[in-house]
Amino acid sequence: MEIKYLVGALLVATTGVLVASPAQAAAPTGPGMVKCPRPTKIVGSASQFEKALASARAGDVIKLRPGIYRGNFVARKSGVKSRPIFVCGTAASVIDGGGPKGGYGFHIDRGNYWRLVGFTVRNSQKGVMADRSFGSIIQSLTVHSIGDEAIHLRNFSKSNIVQYNRIFNTGLRKPKFGEGVYIGTAESNWKSVTGGRMDASDGNWVRGNEIKSTAEAIDIKEGTSGGWIVGNVFDGSQLVDDGTNDSWVDVKGNKYVVEGNRGRSTPLDGFQTHKIVDGWGTGNVFRKNVINLSGARGVGINDTVGGNTITCDNKVTGGPLLKKGACS
Repeated sequence: MEIKYLVGALLVATTGVLVASPAQAAAPTGPGMVKCPRPTKIVGSASQFEKALASARAGDVIKLRPGIYRGNFVARKSGVKSRPIFVCGTAASVIDGGGPKGGYGFHIDRGNYWRLVGFTVRNSQKGVMADRSFGSIIQSLTVHSIGDEAIHLRNFSKSNIVQYNRIFNTGLRKPKFGEGVYIGTAESNWKSVTGGRMDASDGNWVRGNEIKSTAEAIDIKEGTSGGWIVGNVFDGSQLVDDGTNDSWVDVKGNKYVVEGNRGRSTPLDGFQTHKIVDGWGTGNVFRKNVINLSGARGVGINDTVGGNTITCDNKVTGGPLLKKGACS
């Protein structure tokens, strides 16, 4: 079954069912995908890849041949809006970090306008990390067998898009840290990550991804705002029911639009809001989500903060939409 819906003027499409064998499945697809241009550099080994990243310039297109690229790879150069830097591959182009304690598989470190497209990241503590990145797109990756979270945008990373990726088998080091997509930084880590400042990783999009993780599929941290969570498919059958990782999406930021997502299998709720810092976890909109609560103990959308909009076009089976109050 294909679901299509409008978000503003943007048409988004995604599959409605997670496949049974994720290792062989194709990445999801949909409108708004970027295409890889003709390569300017073709690499076939880890050392060649490292050199290509170190010498990258705006407009470069780095193609990964099929094969295993062992190590942790860092992108510190920047493209520009009209000439981003591409790293393109297929599912058979595999970045392997060596194990669930093996650092970051791919790290965008203060680089802007990157396009990561089509390859696989596995066997690292964190899959893809973006620090202080602006205007980058992470698309059609297969990210699996990860120690903690699969994809993380943090440290004032803004206006990035995480789209049409397949994420599964996270949390191998510590299941409670095995988020699928993580936006921002927890207040308890601001001192070490942002020098004590609130991590305003704002305006990021997460759309069309298929996520099966041990912690929240999408964790939106306090201090972040103005993002869109649209058209994702969540399978919560591996969620660790520890009192904190008990929903697909936890919104602790402000002014997010959470629209047209589908989820099944959760120990408690489908979506939650929380206030970790005063004034945060509010002003968010939840609409047109399809929520299957079969076997769950909670509700479709648990707004523990208040001041959020939950519309009546959210569809729930197996339980109630709200713990109290009425939809709008």
